[in-house]
Amino acid sequence: MRWWKILGLAGVAGVAATGVVVARAERRRRSYTPDEIRTRLRARLDEAGEETAEKEARESS
Repeated sequence: MRWWKILGLAGVAGVAATGVVVARAERRRRSYTPDEIRTRLRARLDEAGEETAEKEARESS
């Protein structure tokens, strides 16, 4: 019967740790200004476009 208690405590610890990770990520996400988010999204879009162009160039060769 003791192993059930240990398993339960491990589950509670896992849920608490997950909550901490989620809270940290949320704080980090909210700390960006709208201009920073816009800049990052545009950079990612440009990267994706370059990768697509490179892929198409390789396929047509």
